[in-house]
Amino acid sequence: MSDQWLTWIKQIQALAQSGLHFSKDVYDRERYETLRALSYEMMAAYAHTEIGHIKNLFVNEVGYQTPKVDVRAVVFQENKLLMVRETHDGCWALPGGFCDVGLSVAENAVKEVGEESGYETAPGKLLALLDMNKHHHPPQPFHYYKIFIQCHLIGGEAVKGIETSDIGFFTEDQLPPLSYRRNTTAQLAMLFEFLRDRHKEVIVD
Repeated sequence: MSDQWLTWIKQIQALAQSGLHFSKDVYDRERYETLRALSYEMMAAYAHTEIGHIKNLFVNEVGYQTPKVDVRAVVFQENKLLMVRETHDGCWALPGGFCDVGLSVAENAVKEVGEESGYETAPGKLLALLDMNKHHHPPQPFHYYKIFIQCHLIGGEAVKGIETSDIGFFTEDQLPPLSYRRNTTAQLAMLFEFLRDRHKEVIVD
């Protein structure tokens, strides 16, 4: 089954959820409930997993559906890129994660660097805002926007976090095994282009 099926399933789920949020008609709500249940069945079949697991993923999804926001901090030191090893899969990623409510994107980026690597940073400029569906990430149940913010190292030292087991700086030609759910080889190559060309324009899908 191609990834296009997953895209259609996510769109159906989002439309059903938004319909439930806005519709007041009891018959329309029944139709949207049926449509949402079908999206769960389809995703369970696509992922070869139990339908109960799929329902649990979406149990807290209410209101109008929008993409989730993932921020990644881009920290260079001596032409090397800061990365952390994720305990979840043992692979490497830029510090980052979901944006927390109450913090700006830049504040979230700085927070993630501190929590995952121990380093203190100051936010710089926006480098890229990407649609996860347009890049070679593994299939995901949700639609994500990925924001890459350059941050400048101002202090601290390498300290492992709750979600990280190692910290390091890497050159472009010596990258470690990547956590492709979080960042791809092409995306990191894009970020090194910003290091070489400080006037490079922001990339937006």
